[in-house]
Amino acid sequence: MQKENDHVRHLEAHLLSDNWYTLNKYTFELRRQDGSWQQQSREAYDRGHGATILLYNRDKKTVVLTRQFRLPVYLHDGNGFLIESAAGLLDDASPEQRIIAEAQEETGFMISHPEKVFEAFMSPGSVTEKLYFFIAEYREQDRNGQGGGLADEGEDIEVLEWPLDKALTAIRSGEIQDGKTIMLLQYLALNIFC
Repeated sequence: MQKENDHVRHLEAHLLSDNWYTLNKYTFELRRQDGSWQQQSREAYDRGHGATILLYNRDKKTVVLTRQFRLPVYLHDGNGFLIESAAGLLDDASPEQRIIAEAQEETGFMISHPEKVFEAFMSPGSVTEKLYFFIAEYREQDRNGQGGGLADEGEDIEVLEWPLDKALTAIRSGEIQDGKTIMLLQYLALNIFC
């Protein structure tokens, strides 16, 4: 638990669930801008931090994406399949180590020098996770497996190699709705393929 400081005091946690990851209800006092203290109550889901990567081929102007089932998306739209950049939780590894392993597991491409481009909190109103964002250039000879994820972790991932233009169009049409993927595709369009 975080230490109290000059803007948070009397922080208390009450465990609601630790079935998959940890969901706590917190009560605390927050110092407002006018100097007064206000008691608040919030729930926060702690699943650890993660990393994501977008593989690209400069010569072919392509990107490697994945498509997989996501229960929260299914609960929203009745379909549940989401097109994403490869990603995973750090699980005590460095962001660089984890993303090299995730790229291999999910896409079948072995990369050795991922380039970190930024870090971001994706849903800071309720989730503690920070994501580390990477890009890496791939070549055909870097493919050393089929990808698809790890079946024992419930993964059944389809690997997609798309032209960058198709991926950018898929953002506008709503076919790609994953926030981390949109951020990485736009970063690539603005900084690599500009």
